[in-house]
Amino acid sequence: MKTYFAMLLAVQFGMTAIAQSNKAPQAKTANGVVEGVVESSGIHAFKGIPFAQPPVGDLRWKEPQPVKNWQGVKETKKFGPRAMQRALFGDMGFRSDGMSEDCLYLNVWTPAKSSKERLPVLVYFYGGGFMAGDGSEPRYDGESMARKGIVTLTVNYRLGLFGFFAHPELTKESPHHASGNYGYLDQSAALRWVRQNIEAFGGDPKKVTIAGESAGSVSVSAQMVSPLSKDLIAGAIGESGSLLGTLPPAPLADGEKNGAEFAASVGAKSLAELRAMPADKLLEETAKVAFGRFSATVDGYFFPKPPAQLFAAGEQAHVPLLVGWNSEEMNYRAVLGPEKPTTENYAKAVQKLYGDRADEVLKLYPAKTDDDVIQAATDLASDRFIGYSTWKWADMQSKTGAKPVYRYLYSRPRPAMTPEMGNAAPGLAGGVVKNSDAPKAPPARGAVHSAEIEYAMGNLSTNKVYAWTPDDYKVSEVMQNYFANFIKTGNPNGPGLPKWEPIKQGGTVPVMHIDVNTRQEPEHSRARYLFLDPLYNKQ
Repeated sequence: MKTYFAMLLAVQFGMTAIAQSNKAPQAKTANGVVEGVVESSGIHAFKGIPFAQPPVGDLRWKEPQPVKNWQGVKETKKFGPRAMQRALFGDMGFRSDGMSEDCLYLNVWTPAKSSKERLPVLVYFYGGGFMAGDGSEPRYDGESMARKGIVTLTVNYRLGLFGFFAHPELTKESPHHASGNYGYLDQSAALRWVRQNIEAFGGDPKKVTIAGESAGSVSVSAQMVSPLSKDLIAGAIGESGSLLGTLPPAPLADGEKNGAEFAASVGAKSLAELRAMPADKLLEETAKVAFGRFSATVDGYFFPKPPAQLFAAGEQAHVPLLVGWNSEEMNYRAVLGPEKPTTENYAKAVQKLYGDRADEVLKLYPAKTDDDVIQAATDLASDRFIGYSTWKWADMQSKTGAKPVYRYLYSRPRPAMTPEMGNAAPGLAGGVVKNSDAPKAPPARGAVHSAEIEYAMGNLSTNKVYAWTPDDYKVSEVMQNYFANFIKTGNPNGPGLPKWEPIKQGGTVPVMHIDVNTRQEPEHSRARYLFLDPLYNKQ
């Protein structure tokens, strides 16, 4: 009875303290009271909190709408549904409550026992090429970061056709005359929710760092440059990728053209007919179009101008940035195809890619012997895939962002798989190939795409695929502490860590090499990115 009256008083007087009811933590958001769970570590977890109305029916392909208030206590003890997506990547495991268009939920892990604590906040966006992914994936779990004194969130956003579909009719009906960026708008709505509600979970709304990997990293760069979000963040972390070369937004007219062509291909003569089609039917139809067909757009609203122009003009968020990529983001086969790694085949492949500029590329990515070819082609493939765009982001932010930029290269290869995995083998981009007849990637020479996530978030133990060693836990402790320090202070440095200096304008560019022997070295490869710059950043 006393507990009931305490809860009643908390609601009546607008108290935002994290209260206890039958040992279940509660927090009062702007829309109503939510009740979560206490993890074994003592961290309070709230899973599946709605931050926008379900984008279904007439709200399909519309800007996310505010959540409607509820009465009583809403249980938020399990993850909400994941966004509509096909099974594309072998390294994704979900704890979500199925899959649905009704997917706009976020998850909060907090160590706070009171709303007065004002702890730093981390908002993490998942990767998956804007085609797959979910905030319930164990590798993004926020409990470990919360134990570092950080209120940690993962956020769902719409994907693929449902998140990045542009169409002339959508542009016409929009009050902003925009279409195509619904996934980004979902992320922005989540950040507004954080600004409004995070105090209820013991977080500081003025101390929010956004982070993500791959498409999540691209998302961080997008939110930094959008006028809708840039004032909602205090820091940014990017792991492998930015929109300055990776999945960049297309001109709105191009997005509308693609959308109209898709509508015609499924026999829809109007936007109303498209909205009436079942979500699973539309998802099935997307299997027939090329990957990345539904891209973001320079819509004049979320992106008022091409992102490169906004960064060049210093119109992005002026916040500290910690950014980097991995040593083997892409395999050498992306350059050589099925050909053997010989100097002759390498030269032919580069000639085919770069024509009369091939000799420049061969000097920048040299292979004097056959033994050198795999590493040279790996470096080239990795830069083409995602290394260049991440470099460009760091370079631009250091010139026009007015705050420190810290750059890393992550190079710890994953250990062998556990015996329980049987004949499985690593696949491309960090996936797992379980079918022995399927093509398998060659053994990793470095850290493959997405390999750092569990290390950075302190979640090695959630991944049962690999036989983690003491060295892996050592690397994880260093990387997670760098991240945690940065989230708390805007500076990754702290006791027991190798000193990490920011990029100095007009001087050296320090790069923290994160591995068993973590150390800072000067940048070695700037000439490669200066060569690629005019080829990959034409906005």
